[in-house]
Amino acid sequence: MAQIERSALVMYSAEQMFDLVNDVASYPQFLPGCRAAEVLYSDEDTLEARLELARAGLRQSFVTRNQLRRPEGMTLTLVEGPFADFSGEWRFTPLAPDACKVTFSLEFSFKSRLVGAAAGKLLSDLANQMVDVMCVRAEQIYGKTP
Repeated sequence: MAQIERSALVMYSAEQMFDLVNDVASYPQFLPGCRAAEVLYSDEDTLEARLELARAGLRQSFVTRNQLRRPEGMTLTLVEGPFADFSGEWRFTPLAPDACKVTFSLEFSFKSRLVGAAAGKLLSDLANQMVDVMCVRAEQIYGKTP
């Protein structure tokens, strides 16, 4: 099972970073390898979305259900997709009114070893970039911090 955890200290509030990560419909605009994102269901506590990832002719689609705890974080669980196991979490730990620690963790394994061999690198690469990509997106949306 692949396990990934990345974190960063950012000069944006936990609320700002939560809103940025929770804007799943915008992922294709800035997330490398994300070809499509469709919100299937959303309310105050839950967001269910389908993501389509593609690179080098390989394409994978999956649906996650995100349990939202604004602004502390969100827990990701698999609804549908090529995974045997899949769980993830975003955490936003306030450090000051305009600063927080962003942590992303993900664990996954594929049902098929063949699919895992082909798609595992795609998902691992994307997961490893998620925090950095969100930090760049925060600058684009909220502006540079001093």
